[in-house]
Amino acid sequence: MTQIDLSSLQHPVLEKKLYRQRRDQLQLDLMALQLQLYRSRRRAILVVEGPDAAGKGGFLRRALRYMDPRGVRVHAIGPPDAIEAGQDCLQRFWRRLPTSGQLCVFDRSWYGRILVEHVEHGYNERERACREIAEFERMLVDDQIMVVKVLFYIDKETQRNRLLTRLESPEKHWKITDADLNSFPFHHQYCQAYEYMLKQCSQPVPWQLVAANDKYHARVAGMEALSEQWRQHLGEPAHPQANAAFVARARRVLERRREDSAD
Repeated sequence: MTQIDLSSLQHPVLEKKLYRQRRDQLQLDLMALQLQLYRSRRRAILVVEGPDAAGKGGFLRRALRYMDPRGVRVHAIGPPDAIEAGQDCLQRFWRRLPTSGQLCVFDRSWYGRILVEHVEHGYNERERACREIAEFERMLVDDQIMVVKVLFYIDKETQRNRLLTRLESPEKHWKITDADLNSFPFHHQYCQAYEYMLKQCSQPVPWQLVAANDKYHARVAGMEALSEQWRQHLGEPAHPQANAAFVARARRVLERRREDSAD
């Protein structure tokens, strides 16, 4: 991938009515695709990265809404604990890989070394990190795991306004933390780190870049990216069709039970 200047990224705006139409259809498509994933016993990973308040959580709530929760695991990745800190940096991700028929979501991921550890903690072995990440992802792909990586990017003023909204809204106050405040002054440095990541870490799995200043556009674009990538492996979504014989039997059983209760 050629160098990307995130500061010049265009941020489309999606009208609310169109957003709802696209969201509703994409949610059904993703539900059907997840069912195909489960039935084919395939495995899938979704990596979501981006600045604080970029809309990662809102995207995940919409994208996963109709999926069978028994087949989805969401891993919110924070700093390594005391045990993980003494292990290889990828060890904790190996333990969280999906099993047969399962989707694993990584809200933040193994890219922490290139992002937060580099920007805020001075980690300076980015070339080594990129090499190890590429080898890790190559093993995932060679093992027939479908990997999709989505980066949601917002500019500094949008981030500032969203963090202020969280601070001032009782129902969102829990979303703003010391970590958010510590990271905010480094927005420019994070922008540079994302640009480096996009350029150096798009093989063997390409990044899907989403301009996220407009939440409606970001959610739809993120779901479209996931749907398109899954289609390449699973084919067109086969929406479940009601089996006529099963529906007839279910009605007989359920209506008879209702009549029995009335007696």
